[in-house]
Amino acid sequence: MAHAIRIHATGGPDVLSWDEVAVATPGPGEVLLRQEAVGLNYIDVYHRTGLYKLAELPAVIGMEGAGTVAAIGPDVDEFKPGDRVAYAGVLGAYAQERLIPAHRLVRLPDAISFETAAGMMLQGMTVRYLMRETYPCTSDTVLLFHAAAGGVGLIACQWARAIGATMIGTVGSDAKAALAKENGCTHVINYRTEDYVARVREITGGKGCDVVYDGVGKDTFPSSLDCLKPKGLWVSFGNASGPVPPFDMTILSAKGSLFATRPTLMTYIAERRDLVANAADLFDMVEKGAIKISVSRTYPLAETASAHRDLEARATTGSVVLIP
Repeated sequence: MAHAIRIHATGGPDVLSWDEVAVATPGPGEVLLRQEAVGLNYIDVYHRTGLYKLAELPAVIGMEGAGTVAAIGPDVDEFKPGDRVAYAGVLGAYAQERLIPAHRLVRLPDAISFETAAGMMLQGMTVRYLMRETYPCTSDTVLLFHAAAGGVGLIACQWARAIGATMIGTVGSDAKAALAKENGCTHVINYRTEDYVARVREITGGKGCDVVYDGVGKDTFPSSLDCLKPKGLWVSFGNASGPVPPFDMTILSAKGSLFATRPTLMTYIAERRDLVANAADLFDMVEKGAIKISVSRTYPLAETASAHRDLEARATTGSVVLIP
């Protein structure tokens, strides 16, 4: 037996329950993972509230973690007991132990700690697919990234700096502005005291950005579109303030023949070769020091409700990790 955080109904942080659960023996292609650290992400809130529907309840939520292989099932030949591994995108992370398909795991380099891995897998691989694939950023790219001092945002700041791109970031306080700047954001806008659309136009000499990465959602739409140059790309990859409402597609033509996409990491790492390539790029950036993962706070896994309250109150910066 082990403990896990489960939800028996959707709702606020109080629905998160610290339950004793049975963990089965790994079956074909499965690994029993003893988790050392678990990542906290906004998608966990979407699952808890029911914005993203779960197949059944009760359910263990959470989408990323890192730990040690405790046992392997038949047909698993890539891993062995004692291996250090990490993953993202597989529901069920809020647990001391869990079963997980072996093909969803990646080997964790010795130089990267469990806590660092748990704080970067989902967020770091998100930045990698956004900036390498959804819109391939180069040193010539001018991009706008909302919530630049959040977990994803701080990694994006460093990634942009590493490739020489010009990044404009929005934040909600002067302290967060300083943090984003420190992590490599070229220009920082405090949206509480400045009109970020006007500032983007000023910074870009009226041209606008090549791409806007928007993980905020309702509060930044449709104003994000006004930050783009003609034929620019709006990437809506999250809903921290609530989902973007349905809109008339002609708004895209009216504002400059714009492109819009709603990607998810899960699509970009669905094939194992893509998962391995994405993780390898991320690990390389971390190992060579181009990206430093800021685990700003840890909580005991049993106190996940407190972590959710702080996350929703926008009282966190960087990555937050839960310790089983």
